[in-house]
Amino acid sequence: MASRAVTEYRYEKLTWPEINEAIEQNQVCIVPCGAVEQHGDHLPLDVDLVCPGGIARGVGEAMPDQLLVLPTVQYGYTGHVMDFPGTINTHYETFIKQVMDITQSLAYHGFKKIILLNGHGSNMPNLDLAARRTNLETDAECILVAWWHLLTIDPDFLPNWRESQFPGGFSHACELETSLYLYLDGDNVRKDRIKNHITTLNDGNPYIWTDLVAKGAAALTSWTSTYSPRGVMGEPELATAEKGKLAYEEAVKQLSGLVEFYRQRPKDVRERHQSQPPSMPIPWNQRPID
Repeated sequence: MASRAVTEYRYEKLTWPEINEAIEQNQVCIVPCGAVEQHGDHLPLDVDLVCPGGIARGVGEAMPDQLLVLPTVQYGYTGHVMDFPGTINTHYETFIKQVMDITQSLAYHGFKKIILLNGHGSNMPNLDLAARRTNLETDAECILVAWWHLLTIDPDFLPNWRESQFPGGFSHACELETSLYLYLDGDNVRKDRIKNHITTLNDGNPYIWTDLVAKGAAALTSWTSTYSPRGVMGEPELATAEKGKLAYEEAVKQLSGLVEFYRQRPKDVRERHQSQPPSMPIPWNQRPID
């Protein structure tokens, strides 16, 4: 019988000896990161958990001998959305520290390849910092990817999939998120309450505009209620479960490819260029050169 270390992708379902086996096999760890946050009148609060978690599960089921999927980080940075009941905010410092506690624990045990799979847009700057710090403060490598960016790797996919306007049709509780949720958990979509809304940020100005897959040169991230009266940003009326299935399959395919590439990629070698050895340690937690 094959070891569960090569047949079970769920990190928390392994025993500690099986974790040692997974480390010996150079398995990649995927950490889905989401949020509990409003998604309009039609989607539940767990969109940012269901979407990355579902994609990670699909990759784990396809290649359990190459990766482990950790339990999803449930709570993210959502302070700007607190005008909408149900949203749970985690202070950005708490969020970064929690994610780093996870990556540092993985590195300590011997995992050297970590992927943060994000499902919530406003987690991105915080997760970017957590990934950077993991790379500088541990001997592991950590990369960050948002699940929706997996759909941009094949340049032909989104142009053939998307029907909503650009920019603005993809933003929040939109054509894309609603389609994927319809596929992953369609019974919990309030289908009679789906309604489009293009935010005032996308009023045709060339400076401040937003879409999941692109942004204007200037950023304005204020209270969500100032530019979205019901919490929707996009065109969810164009969403279907069939389109969600296509998006899911594309994301799983591309994340699988990323795991295969990343798992085999040699680690970059650091080189110090000071002519004299520094006389003091770097004053911010970074690891010295080995």
